[in-house]
Amino acid sequence: GLTVPRSGLVHAVHRAARQAQPTYDALCAQVRGSPIVSPDETGWKVAGQLQWLWAFATPTTTVYRIQSGRGFDEAAAVLGHDFAGVLVRDGWAPYRQFTEAAHQTCVAHLLRRSRLLLADHPRAIFVRDVGRVLRRALTLRDRHRAGRVSDRGLAVARGHLINRLADRLGHASTIPEVDRFARHLTREFVAIWGFLFDPSIDATNWRAEQAIRPAVVTRKVCGGNRSWTGAESQQILTSVIRTATQRTLNPHAVLAPMLQARTPQILAELN
Repeated sequence: GLTVPRSGLVHAVHRAARQAQPTYDALCAQVRGSPIVSPDETGWKVAGQLQWLWAFATPTTTVYRIQSGRGFDEAAAVLGHDFAGVLVRDGWAPYRQFTEAAHQTCVAHLLRRSRLLLADHPRAIFVRDVGRVLRRALTLRDRHRAGRVSDRGLAVARGHLINRLADRLGHASTIPEVDRFARHLTREFVAIWGFLFDPSIDATNWRAEQAIRPAVVTRKVCGGNRSWTGAESQQILTSVIRTATQRTLNPHAVLAPMLQARTPQILAELN
């Protein structure tokens, strides 16, 4: 049979990444110009050192980027410092530095945090009320989508929920953990309600979390990359493969002509 050494496989992967570089750059531009982007990040190892793997997901495109930090500059390296679309993200503070963008904070994260607090402090009425308001907001969205609530009914009910949470934030708690949650909600207050104003906005950052899940599985298997060359090849090829899958394209059929091309070029199917 045919014997292929490890070095041959490594060189083949790196060559594929070089061929895919223009397509990767085009995908980054598509994400940067998208009206709605969901970002997320997770720890990653390169040459045994802690780095961060970022995912930037839209309904049709996903871009991965492995970088040395998880701050604003790293996010802006892909999105641009002046990104003016909608960021559907978790409560990580650096995202709020995108001052030109509109923001939707992940309601699922807030509900999860309220459940954990309620388990530790079952008598914390504030936490119980916050969870109730957030669940009602999701129910309102679902009923409006199903045609059971009119646009006017949505606006009225939305106003009641906003006022209810604002009132509760004025009477939070003396429990330090609960008070910390209340201060977080105050910072994120405007970003909680976007999905009730624009039905095209997701209430959670599920797109980014789903995009980052395969990387988490890979990390459990191999820990990360041995070199920055490997990290760059991985971010390029996984972006191409993930995006092809999102667009119901066969990744093998997409990669084959790219490898056969004499020079690197943008794949028409992903442009």
